[in-house]
Amino acid sequence: MNFTGMKKALAAGLAMVAMTVALVGCGSDTAEKKFLNIGTGGTAGTYYPIGGAMAEILNKDIQGMNASAQSTGASVANINMLKDGSVDLAIVQNDITYYAANGVEMFKDKKVDGLKGIATLYPETCQAVTLDSSGIKSIADLKGKKVAVGAAGSGVEANARQIMEAYGITYNDIQVQYLSFAEAANALKDGNIDAAFLTAGYPTSAIQDIASQHKVRLLPVEADKADALIAKYPFYTKTVIPAGTYAGFNEEVPAVSVMAMLVANDKVDDKLGYALTKALFSNLDRLHAAHAAAKAIVKEKAMEGMSLPMNAGAEKFFKE
Repeated sequence: MNFTGMKKALAAGLAMVAMTVALVGCGSDTAEKKFLNIGTGGTAGTYYPIGGAMAEILNKDIQGMNASAQSTGASVANINMLKDGSVDLAIVQNDITYYAANGVEMFKDKKVDGLKGIATLYPETCQAVTLDSSGIKSIADLKGKKVAVGAAGSGVEANARQIMEAYGITYNDIQVQYLSFAEAANALKDGNIDAAFLTAGYPTSAIQDIASQHKVRLLPVEADKADALIAKYPFYTKTVIPAGTYAGFNEEVPAVSVMAMLVANDKVDDKLGYALTKALFSNLDRLHAAHAAAKAIVKEKAMEGMSLPMNAGAEKFFKE
């Protein structure tokens, strides 16, 4: 081969290599890159650290994954963000997903389609707290009292209304106070309200805050009332809050819980649903370390209280 021929052959070879590199580059940059936003809750709550741990696990275990957890207004806000696509995965109470999928409560006439369940995570207990000095021993005693029921239109507020309904109490029977957890804690400490409902994994920091200054009492939901509640609202489960959960209160308390669950929108297809479920449930030690409430996340219970049709990939993982 003469010199000119060698030059041509070399140039052709280099062009082939360049084309191959370009094709490989395109594949790895676009086809493999997966961006996922995870909706959580306020930075002081349980969702935020758990969502952060989830993002870390997905980034480590799934090639090309770029997951990030963002602070949000929690359950109701997360459903709306899943709907508009600003998040792709979110932690949401199972009662809120039920309302959204069925177009009831705060989603009345605003039914949300396309939501899929990935897994139920851990119980979020509906806790009714008062000061021991109030003399209030039962939810039935709340008639005529100033009661914080959560923020207006929140999941907590729906829980408070439904639980009091089981005792024959309506908002007409109490002085309703729409307060956040922090506002309710301060109002109880200052004597401006008589009791507060909070729905969160226990121990809940807002109640710990009250218990650090005052002797608190949690109000029980008796078995017959819980049964009536569950018959009407199937997303509730029975829970027992152990004695000593809060400083100075050493009684076991029967209660009801809803479940925190992981919800996806249509962007999470079945293949990705399988991959992310496998990644999360293969790294439970990392999730458990994120928050005390997360210690209840286990594969065996991940479909209990599921209030949505499941992502087929996630369902496949749990049935393997």
